[in-house]
Amino acid sequence: MASSPPRILIAASGTGGHLFPAIAVAQQLPDCKIEWLGTANRMETSLVPDDYPLNIIPVEGFQQKLSPKTLKIITGFITSIFKTQKLIKEHNIDAVFTTGGYIAAPAILAARLQKIPAVIHESNYIPGKVTKFLSRWCDVVALGFAGTSQYLPQTETVHVSTPVRSQFLAPQALDLNIPDDAIVILVTGGSQGAVSVNRLVRESAPAWFDLGAYIVHLTGENDPDADSLKHPNYISMPFSNNMAGLLQRANLAISRSGAGAITELAFTGTPAVLIPYPYAAEDHQSYNAKELADAGAAVVFKQSELTAAILQEQVSEYLRSPELLQEMGHKAKNLAITNSAERLAKIVRKLITNN
Repeated sequence: MASSPPRILIAASGTGGHLFPAIAVAQQLPDCKIEWLGTANRMETSLVPDDYPLNIIPVEGFQQKLSPKTLKIITGFITSIFKTQKLIKEHNIDAVFTTGGYIAAPAILAARLQKIPAVIHESNYIPGKVTKFLSRWCDVVALGFAGTSQYLPQTETVHVSTPVRSQFLAPQALDLNIPDDAIVILVTGGSQGAVSVNRLVRESAPAWFDLGAYIVHLTGENDPDADSLKHPNYISMPFSNNMAGLLQRANLAISRSGAGAITELAFTGTPAVLIPYPYAAEDHQSYNAKELADAGAAVVFKQSELTAAILQEQVSEYLRSPELLQEMGHKAKNLAITNSAERLAKIVRKLITNN
């Protein structure tokens, strides 16, 4: 009689930084039965249901200060632990894999209660609160950056980098009206967009057009001035489902520095001007950006210190120096670990086999 397939619960919610690596790992486990743990009204509700059953729990992030909502958050958290535990029992889950964030907490605690293995992947250089507090209850703590281990001194860790979407594994066609020999600047603020960066780019863009550059600008959904710039060399859209194709084509990226963005820039060998999101928890985007900057693959600017004039001149300098951009691209590519998703899938399989 054939044995039943391994059953895995993946807990990933919220932003592309949590979801895309988790999806990449899931794609490396085609023979496994996967259940997905998420929350309502987040990205997973549109990205996950077509491929994996999505189970919603009422967990929310804890606030810094007590408020009338605190009791509701605590109640939702406790409810989420027991709902997840019930899910593990009903589906005979063999292991839990999570990419962190507040949804990881009930997933790890439920796995602990059910005495099944749990794996957490921390993509940011500075680990999040859940990773810091609950990683000791995980069987494996996998890291996007090797240096993150210093912040988890009592935890055994393994450096695997951060998985990228499957589209990054092969060249992608780009259906945009851009000449093959044109220099392309890609501007992206991550899955949420970056209105402040968008403004700086639009002020700087005329100088770059004068140098013959094309700009592909992913503005996000919340920019009131998204349609304000018109130019034959300017292509604007809220987001793109072909980030791999855009990064593969781009000669330079202007980007936030979430862990996913850093990994994708390295994977495609795309030099970058990085503007870390200033309100990220514990300024973790600045630490992420430092990895590329220290390797000579990017330049980093604090948003509070960056003006349109500074950005215009820095990018113009790069546009005049294609050899420098090429060298930066090589340095970025040297940082890439191309089999991160396979490594994580192998870790999960091994834990199930040994459990």
